[in-house]
Parts: sequence; structure tokens; C-alpha cells
Amino acid sequence: MPLAYFKHEFLPLEQATVSVATHALNYGTGCFEGIRAYYNAEEDRLFILKLREHFERFWRSCTIMRINPGHSVEEMMERTVELLRRQEFRQDVYIRPLAFKAEPVIKVTLDGIRDEFAIFAVPMGDYIPTTGIHVMVSAWRRLEDNAIPSRAKVTGSYVNTALAVTDAHLSGFDDAIFLTEQGHVAEGSAANLFMVREGTLITPDVSENILEGITRQTIMHLANDLGYPVITRAIDRTELYIADELFLVGTGAQISPITQIDHRMVGTGRIGSITERIQTHYNRAVRGQIPEYRHWLTPVE
Repeated sequence: MPLAYFKHEFLPLEQATVSVATHALNYGTGCFEGIRAYYNAEEDRLFILKLREHFERFWRSCTIMRINPGHSVEEMMERTVELLRRQEFRQDVYIRPLAFKAEPVIKVTLDGIRDEFAIFAVPMGDYIPTTGIHVMVSAWRRLEDNAIPSRAKVTGSYVNTALAVTDAHLSGFDDAIFLTEQGHVAEGSAANLFMVREGTLITPDVSENILEGITRQTIMHLANDLGYPVITRAIDRTELYIADELFLVGTGAQISPITQIDHRMVGTGRIGSITERIQTHYNRAVRGQIPEYRHWLTPVE
């Protein structure tokens, strides 16, 4: 039976409900995280990837939104492990912590409204294909930090993503790439972007209205360990058309190679050798198959 943690107790997911008048439902005043746990069949064990880092980012999002989740980072980590333990998953899992303004109040504000915290988890394989996708540069622009900050995972801000990715799907693409208002590349609809040129990985700086991605940092670490230099800088739109390789990274996306953009082939039109090597290394690391990265993982005992 699917479970949730809500109002300081574990209960059936179908019972973790709110009123239609809830502030967060009406105004988008909530924060969330996306966390993956990977099943290692050989060890018959589930490993949660970068659990502390995710909840530290969650805490920062809550700080921006003036939300008090009512739990410390350590307590949220403990509740997450217990939620997975009780459900005895034997497959890859996606974990969704959520904190939100919970009162039925018709008032646009962040002050003086009760906060609630919840966690649920569902089985999840690939969120988007990991064998090569065709993307478009979206006509929608990435939200500006001084409007709705992309470094916070704010529930309401994902309307920006929904508009862009829906247009992409209706136009026959797998995903969309956002530009900033200044015309620089920001990120995918819900994933960070890497470009490979002449053996160097290039990714937009965190000041380019991107999510400060945990998977992004992980890939930068893995790339350095594999001997590939990584730099952060502004990327122009047309650089994407002449890149040797492109790929998206994120908790949901994992590592998703881009083989076509705006009907142009990326490189040879196949997954590039650097992308493939990093993807293979990442997939082994998240399942506990590379000893030097086991400290990234929290086992569910």
C-alpha cells in the first residue's frame, strides 16, 4: 500500500489530502524536492542518492519562501529512510518532499500562514529517454531571479516548465531548452544542460537563472575524476548547434543525451563518447557499484 508522511505521521497516501481552499493550491506557495533511490539487485538494497544535499537545498528553498517545514534536515532524512523502509521497494524510486502554506486563506502573502510538510515516494524508471532525445529552443524564457528565483524549487514556478515542455511535445520534440531574457542558454525544461566542445564540458553558471542542480554538481565531480575539464560560462544559442555533444542532467532526467536540437544533428547524431562514458559511470555510482562514491548513498536497511 502506498504510504506518505504527513502531519507528523505515516499514513496511506490516499489519506494525505488537503482542502481545495489550501493557500498553496491556490497561489503556488510551496517548495519541493526530487530525490532518487536506486535498487541494487545484487545486494538487494535500496540506495538514496545525495539525501543530505537534497534536504539542505530543500531547506534553502523554504528559507526563500518563508516556510518552516517543522523538521530539521536530519529529521527529514530519517523520515524519508523510514518511509522507504516501510514500503519495502525492490525497484528504483522517486521521492517527493513537499512543504507548503497550508491554511485555507484567501490572501496573497507568505506571512502568518501555517506550514505543513509531507513526503511520498513512487516507483520510477526513466523520466525522459536516456538513449537520445530531440529538443527545441523554447519561445518561453526562463524565469528571472528577481521575479521567481529558479534556484528555489517553488511549486508555482513550474508553470514556466509546463508551458515550455507542453509546446515542445505538441511540436514533436522530447523536451525544451530555455534561454534567459538576455538570450543566453539557461537549462532544459526541468534539468541542467551540459555542452561538450573539444573535450571540455561547459555548463551555464548558477547566475543564469538555473536550478543549482545536485546532479549537475555530481556530473562535474565525475567528469573531473574521469579527466574531463569542466568550465561554467555563458552559452549562446547557436553554440548548441555546433556542439560536439549535448546532454541534460537532473534527478528525474538522470543523464539524457541530446542527439538533435531544432532539427539539427548534435555531432554525429548519436550519443557522444564523453556523454556515454559519464552516463555509464554515473549509473554504476548511484547503485553503489563504485566504492569511492558509496559515501554519496544512504542505504535503506
